Amino acid sequence: MDLEFTGPVWYWRGPAPFHFVTVPVDEADSIGEVAAHVTYGWGMVPVTVTIGVTSWSTSLWPKDDGYIVPLKADVRRAESIELDDVVTVRLGIGV
Repeated sequence: MDLEFTGPVWYWRGPAPFHFVTVPVDEADSIGEVAAHVTYGWGMVPVTVTIGVTSWSTSLWPKDDGYIVPLKADVRRAESIELDDVVTVRLGIGV
């Protein structure tokens, strides 16, 4: 399954600080329909993410009945992404 959406970059200061983009509700619902078939546990869903010309493999994190996309520092640097920027995210689910 491939999805595309836009969203703002936000920062979480938890025990492992990270930047994220929240998957919108409609797309999260679509992911939820296949998640049980692709998850490797704890609700984590393996994906290939593309922002701009940069692609990488990661996992969606479950949060608040939806999912969030973690953005690595290397990706943010490569694509000049800053906090609160609105980015277009392309997801390949289960790859």
